[in-house]
Amino acid sequence: MKIQLKMLLLPIALLSANCFSHENSDPLLTHLMLNQLEVSEHNGSALEAQAWVGKDFHKLWLKTDVERRDSNTEDAEIQVLYSRALNPFWDLQMGARHDLKPTPDRTWGVLGVRGLAPYFFDLDAALFVSDSGHTAARFSVDYELLLTQRLILTPTIEINFYGQNDTETATGSGLSDAKTGLRLRYEIQREFAPYVGIQWQKKFGNTADFDKGTGDVVSDMELVVGLHAWF
Repeated sequence: MKIQLKMLLLPIALLSANCFSHENSDPLLTHLMLNQLEVSEHNGSALEAQAWVGKDFHKLWLKTDVERRDSNTEDAEIQVLYSRALNPFWDLQMGARHDLKPTPDRTWGVLGVRGLAPYFFDLDAALFVSDSGHTAARFSVDYELLLTQRLILTPTIEINFYGQNDTETATGSGLSDAKTGLRLRYEIQREFAPYVGIQWQKKFGNTADFDKGTGDVVSDMELVVGLHAWF
């Protein structure tokens, strides 16, 4: 599995290095953002973060998403992506995603787009193909509504689809799950903002049936408190 992941990442690293070497007029930039570092009322916690290094047209991205419940990690993934700017608002991204949880782990190839849709909706959409032949798709969008210069309301939604049933990871074909939230943050500084909010999660179709069979909750709403920061 580790060898397969290295094989997926090697061409991305080589392509990125080649692009950087031919664009000496562009400064090399870095960015780290904690989108969500939060705890919830039902003994849960979550981390959603991303970082990139690169220049105007070519970047190397890292994305991670971790969810814990009752001191156990339920979902954990990391993505390593090469990102190519298509225009000032949209990037094409490709690379690899590795799911550490749930077990057994999965490695996926990734092809997606990320950018700013009309009316300033921040959109991230990707297609995934796993090393075992499974397919999936993810669509996420958020919007920042400035109530004041420091008080910002952010609605978010994320939807996941799968092409096949996967009994080993308890994911069903079709619409699998959706997660939507509403978070209100206060920017003490532009780079540092605590927030409070509410989040609703629901599983659908065969994924919900898998969870019902094991007694897990298929729909949940809870309050969250967290931190949004960037460097």
